[in-house]
Amino acid sequence: MTEQDRQPEDTTAATGEPVVSKPYIMPDDPEPGSVELLQKEAAEARDRMLRTLAEMENLRKRTTKEVADARLYGITGFARDVLDIADNLQRALDAVPAEARATADPGLISLIEGVELTERSLLNALEKHGVKKLDPQGQRFDPNFHQAMYEVPDPSVPSGTVVQIMQAGYTIGERVLRPALVGVAKGGAKPAAAANNNESSGAAN
Repeated sequence: MTEQDRQPEDTTAATGEPVVSKPYIMPDDPEPGSVELLQKEAAEARDRMLRTLAEMENLRKRTTKEVADARLYGITGFARDVLDIADNLQRALDAVPAEARATADPGLISLIEGVELTERSLLNALEKHGVKKLDPQGQRFDPNFHQAMYEVPDPSVPSGTVVQIMQAGYTIGERVLRPALVGVAKGGAKPAAAANNNESSGAAN
């Protein structure tokens, strides 16, 4: 059989329709909608990253604050115990009347000065560690820092003014280590002023 006798291969299907092959898609060619999907995934990944960074920053700040608080307030119990020593030194100084100091012999004067120096050194050491002594004399009574023990009738100052200190108060950092025990003026200036204003109003009418 010669080359001319050979018939060309049948390229039609059994139904007589021509067979059409599917177009070849390159592996790198994006599928329909893949760009939007990638953009969405990138946005979600960026959002997760930003949230993680924010959480890490909050954790860093919280840890830094906790470390600072532990360093500052870690001596709270010890500081409270030391305050008893400061109170005893103050009581020793208060036990010596002013007249006795004026006429005291050199030995007693040296003793008093030694106690005062010890008290100052103790307070300075406490202050280096964030413990400060409260001196509310003449200040407005503040229940956050003071504890009122009694009232003192005193019309010369406004009502609610601290006029006596029974026991010194102390703070550590921004917290109250021990409130000051104080006597608060009952006052008489305000009621008197109010009465005068009422009388003046009545006279004007």
